[in-house]
Amino acid sequence: MSNEYDVVVIGGGPAGYPCAIRASQLGFKTACIDAWLNKDNTPAFGGTCLNAGCIPSKALLESSELYYRMRHEAAAHGIGSGTLTLDLAKMQQRKQSVSRQLTGGIKTLFAANKVTGLHGTGRLLGEGRVEFKAHDGATEVLKARHIVVATGSEPVNLKIAPFDGERIVDSWGALDFTEVPETLGIIGAGVIGVELGSVWSRLGARTVILEALPNFLPMVDAQIAREALRHLTKQGLDIRLGAKVLSAKNNGKDVTVEYELNGERSSERFEKLIVAVGRRPYTKGAGLEQIGVQLDERGFVKVDAHYRTNVPGVYAIGDVIGGAMLAHKGIEEGVALAEQLAGHHTQVNYNAVPSVVYTAPEIGWVGLSEEQARAKGHEVKTGLGPFAANGRAKAMEQAAGSIKVIADAKTDRILGVHMVGPYVSELLAEAVLALEFAATCEDIALTMHGHPTLSENFHEAVLLVDGRAVHAVNKPKK
Repeated sequence: MSNEYDVVVIGGGPAGYPCAIRASQLGFKTACIDAWLNKDNTPAFGGTCLNAGCIPSKALLESSELYYRMRHEAAAHGIGSGTLTLDLAKMQQRKQSVSRQLTGGIKTLFAANKVTGLHGTGRLLGEGRVEFKAHDGATEVLKARHIVVATGSEPVNLKIAPFDGERIVDSWGALDFTEVPETLGIIGAGVIGVELGSVWSRLGARTVILEALPNFLPMVDAQIAREALRHLTKQGLDIRLGAKVLSAKNNGKDVTVEYELNGERSSERFEKLIVAVGRRPYTKGAGLEQIGVQLDERGFVKVDAHYRTNVPGVYAIGDVIGGAMLAHKGIEEGVALAEQLAGHHTQVNYNAVPSVVYTAPEIGWVGLSEEQARAKGHEVKTGLGPFAANGRAKAMEQAAGSIKVIADAKTDRILGVHMVGPYVSELLAEAVLALEFAATCEDIALTMHGHPTLSENFHEAVLLVDGRAVHAVNKPKK
């Protein structure tokens, strides 16, 4: 029957759609249900990532960086830019075009891999049944041997600063401004807050980021995080650490934010306020609790090492199960689950998940920071390679930042690599491979890197671990 499947995936974001594609490739009759509607009510696969997160934000980050570099760096290259203009409407149009091209690509991939793509909502009914409700209201009950929940996450809505879609917005709303705000407030100096702050600050907004925690990006090696904060502050971002927001009120023309910093209460007005304090699992309407699927105290779906819930035949992947809320982590989980359903022995290495903040300079890391390594009992040795000594970075006029390698002093094994600098999002892949293959510093030291390239700086940082660098000053041995 047409409504009977081997696999039904609920959610067509970065975890769900790769799971559906791989399952179909492995011979399973597969359907993927996705509820996403863009603001013009057009359905699209790809979830938050492709429609309102990773991809549109990177498009705006790229456009705004080009604008910023033309204003501040072109002259150093001998380029006279004349009168520089900003067409925000065209910039936004390009952002949307990039996003739509990629979401349309998923439809093409579904067709090529014989996945049935369904626009609407999915609700678990139990006993291998899923109620599919299309956006036009038509309903159908699907039957499946395996049901995969990949419903993703949504922005946390603070009671003290509730979203109103006008002055107080979430990350999606912050990507759709039609004018550059004169003043912009952001609650949260995490990945999303810093990226969005960079976009609008580059385009001319006076931007203040209020972060309750005392340290900047605490998941990043402290030495690299401090350097990143220095560069971002130099660019004009006003990042206030230890600032606890008490309230936010939409006054019609602006937003008044009250906060406490260093024991003193202060208030400030902003034309727009972005709330970027994290994301929470989205399971509304999925019927999980009704059929007995267990959730933890924060609402994440509980799964075992093979993504199985406590209900036979029901699985969960991606943001909805917690851990790093990253698209690439969801992709790997989706593929791993599909292959496990086919009897393959596949697993995800959660100790080698790369993370990136797409500011300029970029911030990237994988594995342990120096602080984490010491806390785990490792005897640590480190190497710090500054981009200031890198020929390619100099030629690019982007020599800010460093690469730090953290290794075990006894085994020489690389434990983590944390970076801030030009295009470190691309350099990070080599560090991920190093962790996956349990590489030692010696392994990388014996690997030839092209010259002149940014990747040489990773090689240099590894050499610096043992005082072997020839293009940088080695730290004195103890």
